[in-house]
Amino acid sequence: MPRKKMIIISSYFNGESYGLLGPQTAATIIQKNTEYDCAVLALDREDDKTVLQKTLTDYFGPARPLIGFSTLSGREDLFDLAKEWTAQGAFTILAGPQADADYKGEKDWQNHTERFSGLSRYFSCALRGPAEQAIHLLNHLDDAQWQETPGLLYLDSNGQIRENPKKPWDEQFLQEVDWTRIYRLGSQGLEPLQIYIGQILQQIGCPHANRMETIEVDYPDFLSNRPNPKVRLKVKGCSFCDVAVDKGFHGALDLKAVLAQIRGLPELSDDRKIPFELINETPLPGLPNLLQTLKDNGPRISQINLTLRADGFVGAKEKLEQALRLARQMDVRILASSVGFESFSDHVLKQLHKGTDLNTNLEAIRLMRWLKKMFPLQWFYSRDDGAQHGLIHPTPWDMPEVLQGIQSVVRKYGLEQDILPFQSIPLIVHHASCLADWIRAIEQREQIEFQRYVTAIGWWPEAMIRKSGE
Repeated sequence: MPRKKMIIISSYFNGESYGLLGPQTAATIIQKNTEYDCAVLALDREDDKTVLQKTLTDYFGPARPLIGFSTLSGREDLFDLAKEWTAQGAFTILAGPQADADYKGEKDWQNHTERFSGLSRYFSCALRGPAEQAIHLLNHLDDAQWQETPGLLYLDSNGQIRENPKKPWDEQFLQEVDWTRIYRLGSQGLEPLQIYIGQILQQIGCPHANRMETIEVDYPDFLSNRPNPKVRLKVKGCSFCDVAVDKGFHGALDLKAVLAQIRGLPELSDDRKIPFELINETPLPGLPNLLQTLKDNGPRISQINLTLRADGFVGAKEKLEQALRLARQMDVRILASSVGFESFSDHVLKQLHKGTDLNTNLEAIRLMRWLKKMFPLQWFYSRDDGAQHGLIHPTPWDMPEVLQGIQSVVRKYGLEQDILPFQSIPLIVHHASCLADWIRAIEQREQIEFQRYVTAIGWWPEAMIRKSGE
């Protein structure tokens, strides 16, 4: 019996060398555990939608299209495509980070016309949590049991959203990724996308998001003259991080699962594995053990990219030195591909609830530069090495004295030479993040409204669409 077909569409930036671990893991699980062949289509904003429509028509043939959407980066064009295809009869699934929040919409949107009303009318359903939940869904698409899928959100016959509890993470489904099942949209249809940097999942979530805390966040600078210009918030992790709200912290995977993922990576011409990002906010304590195991038992690797916090970097100096000595023996490069500095102002870091301060950021930079002298062939950290360190700018708290302080730090420590990214990222407030609660509290207290930009909320003066008294 011929296999059925499914495709997962994901947001993509043209020229990106990284894989898309979440969608590719989901495609692998579906491929191995259902009657569906599943591919991932990495879709750039500039891709021709007419070519896309023809490509999907050819891909599915006479069968009903089954299209998943994951890691969409808030792209309105992809939401609109999903709505169009759903109306045409396709079965569409919203998945990935914040799938449940985006499907349901912003808090209390029914009573506030300016708020994001959600995507429940755009997709056939949404799926939150582990990708293996899709196995039950796909095995029961033709009967009523599909609505019993763990982690499923859907509209019932009365137009009300129903939500099923999700399953816990199961490591057996996180050990294998087929890196060949990802494609780009070419002029003639699907074209294989070669992955140059893989991703290895070692930790689910972030330890900083492991507990709830109460903080105070200042009003935006342009509203700071209001009485009592602070908002008390309950926060898990960084105040701006919607992933912290979505995932929290679920701990580390077993070493066996991590090694299985590494063995499945594509190889370079010298038979070593392609460089990979180790997805772990606190990778350094376990890095020497991972390298020693790879040194003793293989497979041979070429480069590990680390994404980590500045405090975790400074606090594990000895472990990193131990790892670099092993890397020297193994002829392996270690790249600090992204350290989450986010700001060089204590005032801004406090609002972001980073859990770090300026001194910690500067100590991390001093350590990075010192390690380059000690391990010049093993340690890489700079912008020219391919690193893209976290820098959030502009922010709502950029009053003149804050900006002057940041510029002073940049000049004094020469951050433009190796640390600052080519382009900073403005503060993005997702409607399900803690800072969204901050904005909604200001709106209610001050009787103002801020513009919504699909899943994000504006915070700058031009985004204020209704002022007090209007």
